[in-house]
Amino acid sequence: MPDKEPGHATNLVVALRVRPISSSELGDKEIIHVLEKNLVVLRDPNEDQDDILRVNRSREKQYVFDHAFNPGATQNDVYNVTTQPLIESVVTGYNATVFAYGATGAGKTYTMLGSDNKPGIMGLTLNDLFAQMESTKEDVKYKVTMSYLEIYNEMIRDLLNPASGILDLREDAKGVNVAGLSEVEAKTTREVMSMLLMGNKQRTSEPTAANKTSSRSHAVLQVTVSQKSRVENVIQEIKVGKLFMIDLAGSERAAQTKNRGKRMIEGAHINRSLLALGNCINALSENRGHYVNYRDSKLTRLLKDSLGGNCKTVMIAHVSPAGKLFEESKNTLLYADRAKNIKTT
Repeated sequence: MPDKEPGHATNLVVALRVRPISSSELGDKEIIHVLEKNLVVLRDPNEDQDDILRVNRSREKQYVFDHAFNPGATQNDVYNVTTQPLIESVVTGYNATVFAYGATGAGKTYTMLGSDNKPGIMGLTLNDLFAQMESTKEDVKYKVTMSYLEIYNEMIRDLLNPASGILDLREDAKGVNVAGLSEVEAKTTREVMSMLLMGNKQRTSEPTAANKTSSRSHAVLQVTVSQKSRVENVIQEIKVGKLFMIDLAGSERAAQTKNRGKRMIEGAHINRSLLALGNCINALSENRGHYVNYRDSKLTRLLKDSLGGNCKTVMIAHVSPAGKLFEESKNTLLYADRAKNIKTT
């Protein structure tokens, strides 16, 4: 991925990750197949392949993405192709965003956070970020700070300082920022991961019929890299780069999740914000100077610079290969396919 220069438009990079079949889906027909490194086929689970008339009316659809990962792909496979190329840009003062998109239970949090022995994009990125900074010249000094927030029912909470209550989203000449959001300095990946785990304990998640640990909020990790150089014993700040890593709450259907009461209200907020994101993706992908309404949700306001600004952005869409989730997977593939046409400036 070439370094982006100001004013030079590049397409948003779109990758698709197909998770393995879960224990509850064993015996279900697999409907999504990765045929090549970027070619994906979606098949209708209700189709009888021996029925020639139905095959002729097939809803089979092919999609081409920048990258596609089959269920056997490792955390490192996904990271090396999607996110590792962004590190150089962040260290040299550019902004970048990676966000995980898909239905509830599709594997987004696993990709972004991972587990103790299989770290996700957040941990792998920070490892490489600190390693790259350590290998630079002695006359360059780096400072890394992080913030971690969630958007829950259109309210913003600081996951590193939950006592601060509900925070306001503000916009000024420098862009969008969250008033009162804490910023913590970190010197090692272990420090950051410790803070992330602490923050995740504060994150809102509840079991639904579709996912035992369904994230009910969008989580945004912001890592800021400030670079200072020493010129004749005078320290001058020269570059600031930001990397946003976002684990979106899963889109969901009430019938699939069997949500009631509070869970149903949460689901409505999640779907409304993802619909607003989808509307922005549609408007940006049409690329005809259409007005893009970022103000429909806190999520789209926060992602404004990532989608339409001077930022390298990667979308990792997630799907289950199970036939019973055909509609969810089809919708995810549709949005991911449209997102390929977005150009960031």
